[in-house]
Parts: sequence; structure tokens; C-alpha cells
Amino acid sequence: MNEPEMTFSSSLELVRWIGWAQRKVGEDWIRARELSHEQAFALGFLVQNPGSIQRDLAQMTRTSAASVSSLLQGLERRGLIERRTEAGNERSKRVYATPAGADLIAGFESAMRDADDTILAPLDDQERATLHALLTKVTAELPQPTRS
Repeated sequence: MNEPEMTFSSSLELVRWIGWAQRKVGEDWIRARELSHEQAFALGFLVQNPGSIQRDLAQMTRTSAASVSSLLQGLERRGLIERRTEAGNERSKRVYATPAGADLIAGFESAMRDADDTILAPLDDQERATLHALLTKVTAELPQPTRS
């Protein structure tokens, strides 16, 4: 028996559906690597910001230092990150993604670009440009997203 086709009464419901489809691809990609969203985010952050301190990660993930410590312990047990003590400051530890950690999350951006191409596949180049222009116009007056 076929499921009834979903219908949406507003453009923003359609935009949310597109966001859901994109997010699902990302979640599936992360899950296939046996990572949580937070672990994947932390690894990505450390690849881009090697030598960060735990407080940097806590600020970026909007969590407590204790939560970040627990998160890092799990990644450390898997050999995906390492913490190094700074010379002359034994209390301060810098955190680095290991080559295994960097390799594990390599390709995420490419996977997300592929998802975008799949989602937008029904549109030709002109339609994609029109959609982009319309969404740019809609978002022009919205508050900018922040990470803090």
C-alpha cells in the first residue's frame, strides 16, 4: 500500500523539509563513523583549530567544561584526539585531532555538497540561481546566526 503524499501549505514548511533532508544525510554520515554529533563537531573544530584548549571547545559547543572533558575522553580512548601539556605550564593542555581523527571526518564537507546536489537535482542552473536569489532576499533582514 502506498503512503499518502505529503503536502505542505507554506513555503517555510518546504524549507524545513529540505533542512531535515540535509540534516539526515549529515547525521547518517556521522553515525556511520560511530560518532555522536558533538564528537564529530569537536573533531572538525580541532582539525580546523589544532591546539585549542578545552574552554574553546566548551564555548563552541555551548556546554560545560565537564561535558567537554567527557566528550574528549571518549575521543581520546578511540585514538582520535590527543591532549598535550604545554612546556612551562603543566596545567594547560592543548587538544589536537590525531591523523586517525582527521581521516575519520575527512569528506564530511564533500558528503554535504553531494547532498545539496541531490536535493537540488530537480532544478536546472537557472532555477537554482533563482532559488538562491529568493532565499538570499528572504534572509537579508533576518538576524545572523551566531555560534556563541
